[in-house]
Amino acid sequence: MGKKIVLKEAISIGIGGMVGGGIFAVLGLAVSLAKGGTPIAFLFAGILALITSYSYVKLSQKYPSRGGTVKFINQGFGKTIFSGGVNNLLWVSYIIMISLYASAFGSYAPNLLELTHDKIIDTHIYASAIIVLATAINYYSIAVVGKIESYAVVIKLIILISFIFIGAYGLIGNPNIAQLAVTNWESPIKLFAGGMVIFVAYEGFELIANVAPDIVDPVKNIPRAYYYSVIFVIVLYIIIALVTIGSLPFARIATAQDYVLAEAAKPMLGRVGFSIITVAALISTFSAINASLYGGSKVNYEIAEDDELPHHFLAKLWNQPIGLMITAVTTLILVNLLKLESISTAGSVGFLLIYGIPKKEQSL
Repeated sequence: MGKKIVLKEAISIGIGGMVGGGIFAVLGLAVSLAKGGTPIAFLFAGILALITSYSYVKLSQKYPSRGGTVKFINQGFGKTIFSGGVNNLLWVSYIIMISLYASAFGSYAPNLLELTHDKIIDTHIYASAIIVLATAINYYSIAVVGKIESYAVVIKLIILISFIFIGAYGLIGNPNIAQLAVTNWESPIKLFAGGMVIFVAYEGFELIANVAPDIVDPVKNIPRAYYYSVIFVIVLYIIIALVTIGSLPFARIATAQDYVLAEAAKPMLGRVGFSIITVAALISTFSAINASLYGGSKVNYEIAEDDELPHHFLAKLWNQPIGLMITAVTTLILVNLLKLESISTAGSVGFLLIYGIPKKEQSL
């Protein structure tokens, strides 16, 4: 029997899954789309995540399985071509998400080393190197992956919450706070588009489904784990968006789009704040890559077990599923071919499609 998971641990899994590299990767892009209405776009995306989490609560209670979304799809539609296609889309979405995190890592890393950000080759080198390192760690020890994730969750939350408190104080008398006025909001269509791009920052709450069989008192704690974690992250993201837009003029946000959260710390704490947020971004994106590589290879293996991929994918390479290497190599290709905006949009579309399917099935 596996270790029983109490409510606090289940909530931590949900929060850790969501507050990964997403917020560091898409914040600048979201502001470019929604301008002063970015907090509303985050709220909109958060409401979608909350609605989706309702479906996951019902599915996790009815079909508790460590297979999570893969098992939900198969329970709803059987092992058909359709369910196989959707489950393979889930695997592809994992690959896209890892590419997003690696791209964000590549954007922040040169700043820590005081290199000029406009050297595109530098970002690709760092993004590729971190994928290779994370893959090596996954092959070395899954236990190390778990330890990295547990420490990273605490570090990034402490830094982000500190950023909020210090940033909120720094907004007093800051003229940029006027950018949050309704007159600076983009059109409803652009707010909607911003919300769609932002949705990838909420991807991760579904990890609770993978531990549902081990949660203590599942009738009470499964709903609480999903709802508490999603609501906490919605509030966290909205406040981060408020502080960022209130701290920097839009022109500066556009210039520093790929590392805007670090830039937003400059008015409050100068170069030290910039460096601290950069470190938080590197830790967050690295831990997200680590965990997503493991999750992606696990999904790949489960799909092959269910005959929705050739059984060749059940083979092992260096004592790990061969899907781990395939996931890593495919991610390396994507991160060097696609731009951040394309990766983010593709990731959002993929997960929105997947999350919409179990929700629809649950209502039948």
